[in-house]
Amino acid sequence: MPGLEDLYREIILDHYRTPRNRGELDSPPAIETNGHNPLCGDEITLFLLVDDASKGDAATVSDVKIGGQGCSISQSSASMMSQAVIGKTAGEARALIRRFKSLMSIEGIELQPGDDDIALGDLEALQGVVKFPVRIKCAVLSWNTLADALDRATSEPPASG
Repeated sequence: MPGLEDLYREIILDHYRTPRNRGELDSPPAIETNGHNPLCGDEITLFLLVDDASKGDAATVSDVKIGGQGCSISQSSASMMSQAVIGKTAGEARALIRRFKSLMSIEGIELQPGDDDIALGDLEALQGVVKFPVRIKCAVLSWNTLADALDRATSEPPASG
């Protein structure tokens, strides 16, 4: 469907040309995490602010800022991801990560009940990436970085002893 492909291309280019949530957050309290794709050189720095992190998956993602450089796929995916997770709980963000990775045909992703029902919105524009397997890592870079940041933000601090 050429019209749909053109629309998806425009969405990707819009997020690349005018990325959402670019910038930095004070770290701490934000978690700063870096992601790198050595195959193509894409880099992302992600700042994640989670309210009530001690609540684990019930904690709320209150802000996300992104920085870095890379191709239009990695940068637009990061922009869309940042918009999609703000205001979600950590559990909802994790479900969105699983759903997006399933869209990218990542092997080994086990969707949980309800994950298939998650609306992806603009993220669906990236579904054409699966036709180019080498570009999948570009699209997923920010999502892997987010998963790392969520794990760090919601994990229990080590016990002192």
